[in-house]
Amino acid sequence: MLIACLGWGSLVWKPGDLPVRGKWFADGPFLPIEFARQSSDGRMTLVLMPNTFPLVRSMWKPMSVGSTREARKALGVRECPQSDKPESCVDYWPRGSKNTTVARRVGQWAREFDIGTVVWTNLPPRFGGENNRIATAEDVVSYLGGLEGEKRERAKEYIQKAPQQIDTGFRRAIERELGWMCMSPI
Repeated sequence: MLIACLGWGSLVWKPGDLPVRGKWFADGPFLPIEFARQSSDGRMTLVLMPNTFPLVRSMWKPMSVGSTREARKALGVRECPQSDKPESCVDYWPRGSKNTTVARRVGQWAREFDIGTVVWTNLPPRFGGENNRIATAEDVVSYLGGLEGEKRERAKEYIQKAPQQIDTGFRRAIERELGWMCMSPI
């Protein structure tokens, strides 16, 4: 059974110890992804959004694990290392996601590729310290533009390294207003 991991942010260029193999494929499912999670280190990271956002094509990579449980734990440790239950920030298909819209899209895609299990990070949007608060593109540009020093450099690097195909409305606003153009070879 093929187990795949979906990616759209730093996981693509910095997988760490995640047990994946081969290259990232650019033909993952179309999902509602945006630069909408304000992290404690200043970055605006990519997360899944409500279905009202435009869809972008995600990326995927095979995993070198033997079960859904192993895949969830491995991705959870990479994405939520401080959590007592790191797998709680990971959704999966089949029968593992409460987000039925995303699960349906992932399932349709996975069946086409004969993939038995798919895992992905499922952290909520966050802005101003509030989970599930969705900022506007203007809020994000203003916030990023006001960063200084190391926080600004880290935030800029994240935006620029995000895969080119993750072409979102917020990214276009950031590029237009701040000049932080994509530099990803992927």
